[in-house]
Amino acid sequence: MATPTDHRPQLRVVQLDGRTLTLDDIVGLARRPELRAVALDEKAARRIGESNELKHRLIDSGAPIYGVTSGFGDSNRRQVSKRKTSDLQDNLVRFLSAGVGPYAEPDVVRATMVVRANCLARGHSGVRPELVSGLLDLINADVLPMIPERGTVGASGDLVPLSYLAAALTGHGRVLHRGEETSAAEALTAAGLHPLELEAKEGLAMVNGTSFMSGFAVLALQDAAELAFAADLCTAMTSQVLLGNPGHFAPFLFDAKPHDGVLHSASVIRAALFADTTADDGVRRPDTDFVELERPIQDAYSVRCAPHVTGVLRDTSDWARHWLTVEVNSANDNPLFEVPAGAVRNGGNFYGGHVAQAMDALKTAVASVGDLLDRQLELVVDEKFNNGLTPNLIPRVKDGDYEAGLFHGFKGMQIVASSLAAEALKWTMPAASFSRSTEAHNQDKVSMGTIAARDARSVVHLVQRITAIHLIALCQAADLRGHDVLSAPTAAAHGAVREVCDFLDRDRAMDSDIERVASLIGSGELRAAVELYTEGVTR
Repeated sequence: MATPTDHRPQLRVVQLDGRTLTLDDIVGLARRPELRAVALDEKAARRIGESNELKHRLIDSGAPIYGVTSGFGDSNRRQVSKRKTSDLQDNLVRFLSAGVGPYAEPDVVRATMVVRANCLARGHSGVRPELVSGLLDLINADVLPMIPERGTVGASGDLVPLSYLAAALTGHGRVLHRGEETSAAEALTAAGLHPLELEAKEGLAMVNGTSFMSGFAVLALQDAAELAFAADLCTAMTSQVLLGNPGHFAPFLFDAKPHDGVLHSASVIRAALFADTTADDGVRRPDTDFVELERPIQDAYSVRCAPHVTGVLRDTSDWARHWLTVEVNSANDNPLFEVPAGAVRNGGNFYGGHVAQAMDALKTAVASVGDLLDRQLELVVDEKFNNGLTPNLIPRVKDGDYEAGLFHGFKGMQIVASSLAAEALKWTMPAASFSRSTEAHNQDKVSMGTIAARDARSVVHLVQRITAIHLIALCQAADLRGHDVLSAPTAAAHGAVREVCDFLDRDRAMDSDIERVASLIGSGELRAAVELYTEGVTR
């Protein structure tokens, strides 16, 4: 008798070594935890142990060590004895637990935990391997501390938010265990784990870093990549349903101004159009002094210049990805222990400046794409510009039918899109410009990196829904115009949308449709459906 085949996906174990963690692995661990587990690399564990041994030697020598045998921040002149070092760490976690605002989403918390563990795995923080393993046990058991989003200035890192992570490790505070809220102590017991007692430096090593802002940033960057694809797809479909000029996307134009992101976006649009963008239109006009053309030679900027808008997002994402990859593979706490030199080094690696700058730039680029798509939507729904489509994309109604004059189609959808675009643009104020001196003037220059990263998350969320509204409108326009205007790739997009959103045959509530299509975009399902028909098409 044949053995049944197990079709369950195989669990992938991500090894943390403090040096090679990828952003894709963080996203996978954060959003598909059922498919991935995390473990500590053996070499990393040895480095961690060596750093911990050096810390204890320095403590035994009587050397003053910041945050180990001294108070924190401006209290660093207040020295304590070796026997007080554990209590000092416990008090650090307690007094920092003052966060406010909504709790971070589970995917952000998972990403934060993975990044914090990886930063400690670099082996310069003076902690025990057991601390890092304990953090990984929480991740694998899906025990997630409930972390308020607000209350960090981004240097000394994310002190307040990360204190909730440290508290959970020690069996304190509230957590989500497999989606259910409970106490940390009860969750640890249910998961077969034991609370950890912090030793010297371990509380400080947990809280003094950029992991919370990095969690937001990595996920926002992932979602921005899906938005870039969806925006290029929308541009192709806008050109098709408006009977626009595909020549605006001819390779020659972009080779003449070859920004990488613009080249990429133009290539995606051409692949989606599946049309000859280099062909002459074949129409010759008589030799007369004046003639009125049936169609404009050039489409509006929101179509013609779209690769130059989305290309900025793509280029911004590329360097942001590099910066974040460095950040999540760094020892970003303080102080650090240099094992070969037998020394402790005091510095500022907890400063979140690169995350702040990357996210301020990313949110601006994403908001600009949202504004672009809102302008494209106007062309599609407005009968003055949509080249014969119905006003507000209402269903066609025969003269004399009772329903004639009753429908308003996408009027409400456009109002929402315009509102979302305005709000997204409002969020583009750079958070990094708002450094505030705090903590008794010890933290006198701070990054505001977490605020920037949260802003980026918020802008991405808004623009996902602008994109969803526009995509629904484009599918409506294709149904009204006739599917022969679509190519195989855009027909695949139309089919994917129609799986979750019906044709608007009469006025109805559309709020749930927007959310379903936004999920289609964010999950990558839309891109996967289209790429079945565009794979290998680059010009």
